[in-house]
Amino acid sequence: MNMFRLVVALLFLAYGLIIGVLNTQPITLKLLFTEFQTSSGVGIMLSLLLGVVVGGLIVVATLVWPLYAKLRRANRSAAAASGDAGPSAADSGR
Repeated sequence: MNMFRLVVALLFLAYGLIIGVLNTQPITLKLLFTEFQTSSGVGIMLSLLLGVVVGGLIVVATLVWPLYAKLRRANRSAAAASGDAGPSAADSGR
């Protein structure tokens, strides 16, 4: 499995390098309070990276956190149902 991950990572690295090499035209990125010059390849890769980060944060906020809260509630209710009285009866009868 680690070899598969390495191959996929190298393919994405090669893809990024190809985009960077083929898109060398200078562009100006204007942000709220600043602007800077870069190549269009770097602008494309930064846009893709920003999209992945924002998408990941949306998935975490809408799926992971609610499921984690549900799991904590289920664990609490299971612990309360089991009695939580300390050691079990089998341990106390030495």
